Amino acid sequence: MIPAPLDLPSSRPAAPGPAWPRLLQAAVIVFAGWFCFSPALHGAWLWDDALEVARNANLRGLAGLERIWLGTMNLDYLPVKSTVQWLGWQVWGAHVFGYHALNLALHVAGALLLWRLLRRLGVRLAWLGGLLFVVHPLTVESVAWISELKNTLSLPFLLLAMIAWVDYDEARTGAPAGSAPAGHYRRCLLWFVLALLSKSSGVMLPVVLLLYAWTKRGTVTPADAEAAAPFFLLSAARGLVTILFQQHWLSHGSTAAQGGLLSRIEAAGLALEFYFAKAVWPAGLLPIYPRWPVDPPTLGRFLPWLGFAIVLAGVWLAPDRWRRPLFLGLGFFAINLLPILGFVPLAYPQDSWVSDHLAYLSLVGAAGLAAGALDRGFAAARGARRAALAAGVFLAVTACAAASRHYAAQFINEDALWTYTAQREPGSAPVERNLGVALQHSGRLPEAIAAFTEAAQIDPESALIQYDLGNALLQANRMPEAIARYRNALWLQPEYPEAHDNLGIALQARGQLPEAIAQFEIALQEAPRADIHYNLGCALLRAGRAREAVAQYLAARPQMGGNPQLHYNLGLAYLQSAQYPEAIAEYAVTLRMMPASAEAHNNLGNALLQSGQVTEAIIQYEEALRLNPQLAGAQRDLQLALRRAPPRR
Repeated sequence: MIPAPLDLPSSRPAAPGPAWPRLLQAAVIVFAGWFCFSPALHGAWLWDDALEVARNANLRGLAGLERIWLGTMNLDYLPVKSTVQWLGWQVWGAHVFGYHALNLALHVAGALLLWRLLRRLGVRLAWLGGLLFVVHPLTVESVAWISELKNTLSLPFLLLAMIAWVDYDEARTGAPAGSAPAGHYRRCLLWFVLALLSKSSGVMLPVVLLLYAWTKRGTVTPADAEAAAPFFLLSAARGLVTILFQQHWLSHGSTAAQGGLLSRIEAAGLALEFYFAKAVWPAGLLPIYPRWPVDPPTLGRFLPWLGFAIVLAGVWLAPDRWRRPLFLGLGFFAINLLPILGFVPLAYPQDSWVSDHLAYLSLVGAAGLAAGALDRGFAAARGARRAALAAGVFLAVTACAAASRHYAAQFINEDALWTYTAQREPGSAPVERNLGVALQHSGRLPEAIAAFTEAAQIDPESALIQYDLGNALLQANRMPEAIARYRNALWLQPEYPEAHDNLGIALQARGQLPEAIAQFEIALQEAPRADIHYNLGCALLRAGRAREAVAQYLAARPQMGGNPQLHYNLGLAYLQSAQYPEAIAEYAVTLRMMPASAEAHNNLGNALLQSGQVTEAIIQYEEALRLNPQLAGAQRDLQLALRRAPPRR
């Protein structure tokens, strides 16, 4: 026997009412979002923001936009998200306010769309679901951290897809929806594709769509499955792309060992319990949580799964009018967490098994569930009970907003964030390491070295920490110690192009050019990046291998063409390899970028002199001496040119 359809009030269009109450409700959501996150609007670059935006060469021009869509071996393929960042860079460049404001605007848009979706699902207090979502402290990391644009951008697309699916479902089953089903269906597919290209976490939407069908009709019909099939295909393709990119990083040792199947099941239960607890009671939030032990597995750590089974049994035994909405809310929450629970090896658990931003999408289900429960509660309550319930909701929303505002204020800069975290999570290697990065960026190098050293003592098996400590020692000009740390990092993780590259820099500073060249060449084999080509070119030039240096500088030039030092060094390599016309051209470019460089004027004079353009060479030598009368060799070069100059008549 097929269960009866569940009555959804949203399927019957309500008579239009005055617009001002909805405008007032929307204004409350917007104000609540501003109140919670305004302390972070002028926050600095954090964590990997610099890599994602500030130092991302792909955001600088049209060639970078092409690379974004063609895909490079980054952590994931997210062309829509990266295109939005590219547009942001064209508009406001390196001003962080624009990126923070964009994240906040998208977060508020997500809350407003959640309100709309819950109304379509028949939740009378749908607005309250949007308000709870916008102020929930678990969303702070996604909104206040610029790099998590992928979260705040993908969610509105997913919610639009779900709204379009509800419209499609009602249109094809005979309910008035305003247009033909095909239009809604195409819109749903479009929004879904945009969501997947913003962040891969939306891959579970097809399962949610079938769960919605079951919630509404008590069964999943062949028509439901047929309509959802293209979404499953898109999800499968997106999942394969994500795994491909993640495996690239896993192969370079970018994750922590999670053990075998039993350990992964154990860890998944603990993670699911963590996210549910933080959704219900969002206290003690941190950017990095301690990793709990998962290998070998123990019986006690499987208890969360028993708890989930009891909850599911209780929901299943509830009356049908409760059971199906509860399954929709709880199912949305749990289903969207499945990809990040550790069953599939991913690169993110390097520092922690769990992270607040990973629950951003799932929190939609929790907010919707809370709104639905309050809807039923207010409908059943009368008099003093209803007033008490309203007071409780007000206190809960106010407490969440205050907690979010306080936590968002910690994201003002790296120093504040990691000092805050270290005070609450002492003895954590990832926290000490990130504190070291913050101290290094703020110029407090001795304190940074101390923090990195502490992190290395806590976790001596971390190649990343050894690498970071090596970088700090390199900056402090403590070359032997830096070299030792880079070698430690490479012993722990042999395929580590950044460590090979920086080890080459340290060896070059020590005058060990053959060893430095060897390290740069290994780094290039692992990661053929422009900066490594440039570093190898510098080492080859210093070693007297000018023609080989030219080849490396030319390989770096497409992505580093705006760097005047590249053109200066390439001109010098051309000069030393007797390619004078090319040297002249490169120094002309250099001087357009830095016209006050006495060295560039002098070297251009040398190239002109060697090519027989004596008069032009004299002009360059004289300009070099005007800019720097003490420039070594410039006076000698000028005298040589004057002796070669034709006699004046």
